[in-house]
Amino acid sequence: MLPDSGNSPAQPVAGFTGGLGRFAVRLFDFAMPPACVGCQSPVDRHHALCSRCWRDVAFIRAPLCDVTGIPLPFDTGGRMVSARALAEAPAYDRARAVARHEGAMRRLVHQFKYADRHEARPLFGRWLTEAGRDLLEGADLVVPVPMGRLRLILRRYNQAAILANEVSRLSGVPAAPVALRRRRATSRQVGLTRVQRLENVSGAFEVPARWRPRITGRRVVLVDDVVTTGATVDACARALKRAGAAHVDVLALALVCDAALMSA
Repeated sequence: MLPDSGNSPAQPVAGFTGGLGRFAVRLFDFAMPPACVGCQSPVDRHHALCSRCWRDVAFIRAPLCDVTGIPLPFDTGGRMVSARALAEAPAYDRARAVARHEGAMRRLVHQFKYADRHEARPLFGRWLTEAGRDLLEGADLVVPVPMGRLRLILRRYNQAAILANEVSRLSGVPAAPVALRRRRATSRQVGLTRVQRLENVSGAFEVPARWRPRITGRRVVLVDDVVTTGATVDACARALKRAGAAHVDVLALALVCDAALMSA
């Protein structure tokens, strides 16, 4: 099944039903005409992509590594694990992402993360819930990758927490936005090699004592916006498993599939 482009029938405005609801939707569309969340060109629905941006999203589909979620060149017919996952098994159990971190997805993530552009939230939520269907089935908690306190104050929001809330809303799996925290400040990961990233986040996360009983024995889905080398989500998974989590999967909007960067 192809991911949802967002071009689904308009929903009535909350609190309005029947003809009044449809009138409210048309009035809202007149006041704020629908625009593509990627390039702002006109579209027929809010929270949607135009056809050009839609074609520029490199959605990740099978065949893929069952552990890291990276695309693989061919299907062997059974469970497939990449050479990287075999050589360096991550702390998490499985990872899945909506698309490669390139093209329109890279622009969408950048706008969401750095430009305070949240109009794509409903679309991101639907994409994540679809990409993570197998992970969310039987999951007990959805936990976002936490931000450092200073960075959160400066940015004013944690994009991973926003995504986790959308996934929780659509899937029904409870969100636990404070079940994981940073125990120390870390440098920005942008521009670091994989080895440097691993060193940067090693031991940086912990589960607060009051959350440990609620983590023990649970199946957790860890949510982030982008997985680059996997260092951050790996460190988070280690912290969750130290606290007793039985299973930790990773769900992200975008995955960097550049082999050179992933192995650097």
